[in-house]
Amino acid sequence: MSVATVWGADAAERAAAYACDEIVPHPAETWFRAVSVRAPRPVVFRWLCQMRVAPYSYDLLDNRGRRSPRTLTPGLERLVVGQRFVGIFTLVSFAPDEQLTLKLTAPRALAWFGPVTITYAVRDSGPGRSRLVAKLNVGDPGEGLALRARRRALAWGDLVMMRRQLHTFRRLAEAVS
Repeated sequence: MSVATVWGADAAERAAAYACDEIVPHPAETWFRAVSVRAPRPVVFRWLCQMRVAPYSYDLLDNRGRRSPRTLTPGLERLVVGQRFVGIFTLVSFAPDEQLTLKLTAPRALAWFGPVTITYAVRDSGPGRSRLVAKLNVGDPGEGLALRARRRALAWGDLVMMRRQLHTFRRLAEAVS
């Protein structure tokens, strides 16, 4: 696995089962991103719910220059399957304080990158500590060469953007705890 497809996740995290595996059991590729957080699982999960209103990575690029909120927005933790996240994803499953799973549903993004399903999982890693792991199931094994080439570019772009996103969630969750 290359740096573009695995960043921060250990062997046990890569071997674990995730909700996105039930939705897309045979993706063309699987990518992982993970960080350790000095905050309890419920606090980290609550910050993930904030993706209903903002992406939390590079706001100039993916939030039209608007700053992602730095305080928790009341009510965003009330999740319902079918809600929009980060503008181009739809919530397809969740378990409070454990995981939320998003599926790319925006037509233009789907046409450009193909299917993408992401599970953000939060796991305990000691008293007051947690691990935030994102597993992405990407692509369809039968897709064409052009889509595979765009996905290669997506892997590197996603690495940069999601790395920033996970570090932002870590910083915000640690500030609350």
